[in-house]
Amino acid sequence: MATDMVVVEHAKVENGCCKKGPGYATPLDAMSGPRETLIYVTCIYTGTGREKPDYLATVDLDPSSPTYSKVIHRLPMPYVGDELHHSGWNACSSCHGDPSAARRYLVLPSLVSGRIYAIDTQKDPRAPTVHKIVEPNDIIGKTGLAYPHTAHCLASGDIMVSCLGDKDGKAEGNGFLLLDSDFNVKGRWEKPGHSPLFGYDFWYQPRHKTMISTSWGAPSAFTTGFNLQHVSDGLYGRHLHVYSWPEGELKQTLDLGNTGLIPLEIRFLHNPDKDTGYVGCALTSNMVRFFKKPDGSWGHEVSISVKPVKVQNWILPEMPGLITDFLISLDDRFLYLANWLHGDIRQYNIQDPANPKLTGQIWVGGLFRKGSTVVAEAEDGTTYQAEVPEVQGRRLRGGPQMIQLSLDGKRLYVTNSLFSAWDRQFYPELVENGGHMLQIDVDTGNGGLAINPNFFVDFGSEPDGPALAHEMRYPGGDCTSDIWI
Repeated sequence: MATDMVVVEHAKVENGCCKKGPGYATPLDAMSGPRETLIYVTCIYTGTGREKPDYLATVDLDPSSPTYSKVIHRLPMPYVGDELHHSGWNACSSCHGDPSAARRYLVLPSLVSGRIYAIDTQKDPRAPTVHKIVEPNDIIGKTGLAYPHTAHCLASGDIMVSCLGDKDGKAEGNGFLLLDSDFNVKGRWEKPGHSPLFGYDFWYQPRHKTMISTSWGAPSAFTTGFNLQHVSDGLYGRHLHVYSWPEGELKQTLDLGNTGLIPLEIRFLHNPDKDTGYVGCALTSNMVRFFKKPDGSWGHEVSISVKPVKVQNWILPEMPGLITDFLISLDDRFLYLANWLHGDIRQYNIQDPANPKLTGQIWVGGLFRKGSTVVAEAEDGTTYQAEVPEVQGRRLRGGPQMIQLSLDGKRLYVTNSLFSAWDRQFYPELVENGGHMLQIDVDTGNGGLAINPNFFVDFGSEPDGPALAHEMRYPGGDCTSDIWI
């Protein structure tokens, strides 16, 4: 595979030496990068009843450090009520061929307020600072877009952000925001009349001149909590949107049907020559593989199914796993997914992308854990509950939600907050007692997952009270933000 992952074409060569930009020339090169020592975590007070600003936490990941597994810095945002959520970079491996580019600014879209923060991580990586704020009125006034979600850097130096609706929370107003390298609003990325049905995540694969985006739902629906009737009312998505890259023309809309309800995170394989990837469909708890067909159009098929579990003492007779996040190791060998409601994390071997094989599974929470009022029912009618271990004497709360993998693929980091309104609905203990962060040791030889007992970050004991924890980013890049061209 190493020969497939060629150096970015535009890398500049001077005096026989490659003048490198940010990131790595290939995904396999990235796997040999330095071990992570810091991670940035978006922490949320919005929606918890605590009138404090959301903040960016810096967590020490260096096992040799006296502050290992501790929050060593907190950067509060200037406003209350943002709901920090996902994050991205101003530059990544897609800019590796540009020696003038630098991975300096962490981009923090605020899902509820609509602000976008540019955070300077270069002056002091352990204590980042606010560099610039893109105000929602500026975004709405120039583009009509609101509810910003996923940010990806582009090889051009621009930053692209998916926005999930208009200022009134209607999905019809969604689309893609373009910021320039100084975080000025340039406009929309997609051509007029080519906006998707719903917005959420997106990933581009330049060698196949394609970008594909996914569909959560209308902000007017999901910001109030999850209501199953809203699915029947057409307020949640089930489509993938295939765009020409970089032109922004909507070429194809894939209806995933009843097996693909609420498709959230999407990833192509990291090898930029590959024309396949996966999307996690939360409500139906399927991993759908998408792929390019011989005629140049795109197809899809269910590749992994997490069966719903029959339960007692819950709001429905069957509980979906609710796949809310997944990622792919940089060598395209393993896929990891989190079932937020069931409470397990899974590892699949995807060396044959059409036939994933389950190689590891571990429970770190969930609604039918031992001690819960909810019990699961086996096919023979017997009931059971999942065994969830304590870590450092602490009971694990909620279920696994966001995940991040080390560059070498051997350590998986896990947080447990999805979105404050949904946390309050499904895991009220999270809102009351705060989130936490775990680290899972990964067996990349034979497969397998095990909790690292020496690592536990308790966001329930923060200075301003229990906080929720969501997205995680290393200063040096990772497998969910870096794209190769």
